[in-house]
Amino acid sequence: MLVLPAELTHARATACCRMLAQALHSDPSRAAVADASALRVFDSSALAVLLECRREALALGKSFAVSNPHPRLRALAALYGVSELLPDA
Repeated sequence: MLVLPAELTHARATACCRMLAQALHSDPSRAAVADASALRVFDSSALAVLLECRREALALGKSFAVSNPHPRLRALAALYGVSELLPDA
């Protein structure tokens, strides 16, 4: 399980991407699930991080999903047209 922080904005996106990529590479499971339950303060950078995480997971032959997304995160994904790329776990 990949755990997103409580705050994920532009200022923290790069560090979060590195952390999630490291977790993806060290986890032997075939499914990558990003737990967004703690995420409360975010901007569109959160979507960019999730999409990069998805790309990395798929490159490793893993499936990707998001669990417990905040309703505003789902609304933002719909606004940007990427909802289908970030399915619910």
